[in-house]
Amino acid sequence: MLQAIGERLRAGQGPEAPGETWSGDDAAVVRLGAGRQRVLLTTDAVVAGVHGDLDLIGPADFGWKALTAAVSDIAAMGGTPRHAVVSVGAPPGSPLEELAEGLAEAARAWACPVVGGDLSEAAQLFVAVAVTGTLAGDRPAVLRSGARPGDALFVTGPLGASAAGLRVLRGGQPGGQDLVAAHRRPSARLAEGRVAREAGARAMLDLSDGLGLDLHRLARASQVGVRVDRVPAAAGATEEEALGGGEDYELLIAAPDDGRLERAFSAAGLRPPLRIGTCTADPTERRLGSQALPEAGYGHRL
Repeated sequence: MLQAIGERLRAGQGPEAPGETWSGDDAAVVRLGAGRQRVLLTTDAVVAGVHGDLDLIGPADFGWKALTAAVSDIAAMGGTPRHAVVSVGAPPGSPLEELAEGLAEAARAWACPVVGGDLSEAAQLFVAVAVTGTLAGDRPAVLRSGARPGDALFVTGPLGASAAGLRVLRGGQPGGQDLVAAHRRPSARLAEGRVAREAGARAMLDLSDGLGLDLHRLARASQVGVRVDRVPAAAGATEEEALGGGEDYELLIAAPDDGRLERAFSAAGLRPPLRIGTCTADPTERRLGSQALPEAGYGHRL
């Protein structure tokens, strides 16, 4: 559906401006006026009952997740978030002050102040967040389409914690607090995205929908194959949750297989990236070990 909408927009408004990147990546890259300043633009929406169960997470958690999801798109381009605007639709009597507190907490955490927005009555609570970002230096933004055969594939941390946290909450199980926290208050990997860009990462996206689905997206955009050797699961998560659970917001990175990425992460004091596989020259190849790589992850039924 997104591809069809993008094609309709391009047909109606013409191709993207020179030096800009419009739809198809985690964020758009645009230039201001005739100048050289590059700005990142992204938007994300969370809907109660679709992106979060308000019987399991609080309104403040819902607000945190809404802003963090959009900020994570800036991280996936190797950028720094600057400002956010937020639109909220809600039924009468909704706990909007608690929602705003979660937005404010995320804004402080990611140094991305909410500078405006809109409020409307709606049948279901939703939060739509738009974020601007910038790129330091002269390096281009890291797109999904830059991976090359022979590049190594990395993720910035173990996966599946958010999905496992949701499982714990739904089951009313004791313990699992780290998993529950990962579901309620995900982190945007801003430092990792900036360091990866400076270290020469060729392709990158955030794992909001699931590793399996996002590996297929990277492969299609870059016209490469992917061969995955392992799926690193967070403690307490299953491999199935790590592959298709989504909402981890770790970064998937394709980078030259020369050790630069690992050295850059070490120099910056970051957790070492986890190598999971390789990009290959056959654009039809999608392998997980000896099996086909499932296109596992969350997809809207539209």
